[in-house]
Amino acid sequence: MNIRKLQESDHTSIIAVVDEWWGGRHMSGLLPRLFFTYFQDTSFVIEEDGQITAFLIGFISQTNPGEAYIHFVGVHPDYRRRKIGKHLYNQFFDRVEERGCHTVRCITSPVNKVSIVYHTRMGFVMEKGDIEVDGVPVHKDYDGPGNDRVLFVKKII
Repeated sequence: MNIRKLQESDHTSIIAVVDEWWGGRHMSGLLPRLFFTYFQDTSFVIEEDGQITAFLIGFISQTNPGEAYIHFVGVHPDYRRRKIGKHLYNQFFDRVEERGCHTVRCITSPVNKVSIVYHTRMGFVMEKGDIEVDGVPVHKDYDGPGNDRVLFVKKII
């Protein structure tokens, strides 16, 4: 397993597989090339035998410089449950802490129960929402009408 910084050239490889990794859900639209161009220092790829098996795209907030945001994480289905995601998150936490961050934020969809459990186990706390769905605080219409989200925060210092 090799962890390295994301490169712009990774864009083509990742968007070619990400929808398949999500069981056919259209996710590649959430990964425009700009993330691969402008956030390389805080975004990472894991490779095995020259193939990308996982990636994390994150950045430091310009509005709140002590905070960082994880935009997207993907792990090839055959490599899940091997703590690969945890390695990516820890690499990100270390990098942004070095750069002066004390807080990391991320979001997920309320229907993504696996993500909610995963982030909770990683030490993230769900932020208070507008409504509650199945015991989960949800921010209604957070990303536009019908696009509800669960917001997470984690202190890293």
